[in-house]
Amino acid sequence: MTRKRRSIAAAWLVGLLAAGTVQAHGEKTHAQKAEPVRMEQKDWGIAGDPKAVVRTVEIRMSDKMRFTPDRIEVREGETIRLVHRNGGKILHEFVLGTKQELEAHAALMLKFPDMEHDEPYMVHVGAGKRGEIVWHFNRAGEFDFACLIPGHYQAGMVGKIVVTERKGITQ
Repeated sequence: MTRKRRSIAAAWLVGLLAAGTVQAHGEKTHAQKAEPVRMEQKDWGIAGDPKAVVRTVEIRMSDKMRFTPDRIEVREGETIRLVHRNGGKILHEFVLGTKQELEAHAALMLKFPDMEHDEPYMVHVGAGKRGEIVWHFNRAGEFDFACLIPGHYQAGMVGKIVVTERKGITQ
C-alpha cells in the first residue's frame, strides 16, 4: 500500500470515528445483512453471485490461532463459497486480500480494535458459529487471508489462496 493510500485510509478512519459510526465487531454473516453486497473489483477478485458457486470449501478456525486448511487452490474464473467454522471459544474473523492490504489493516486493528468491518471479503465468526463468503476469483495470483483481530494475525492466523490462471477466458 502506498503512503498516499495509507494516508487516505487513515483519514477515512478518523472521519468515521469523529462521526461516531465505528462500532464493535459484530457476528453478522453476509447472509444476515439487509443491505446488498457491494460489488467492487479487488486485486483478489470480486464478490460472487451465490447462484454461480461451483464448489464449497470449509475453513475451520481455532483458538490455536490457525486456519485449517491454511492453503486453498482455486482456478481463475471460479466462484467459491467459503464456509468458516469457529471451533474455538473466542471470536475470529476471515479477511481475504493481498499481504500488503492485510498488514495495513492489521496495523489499524491494533490501534482501533473495535472497528467494524462490512466488506464482502470478510466475515466475523463467533465461538461455535459459522459464517460464509461467496467470492469470484477472476484474477490469477497468490492472495492471502487472515484473522485481523488484534493478536491473532501476529500469532500466525493466516493462510494463502492460490488462483491458477485459466487459459482462454476473457474478463
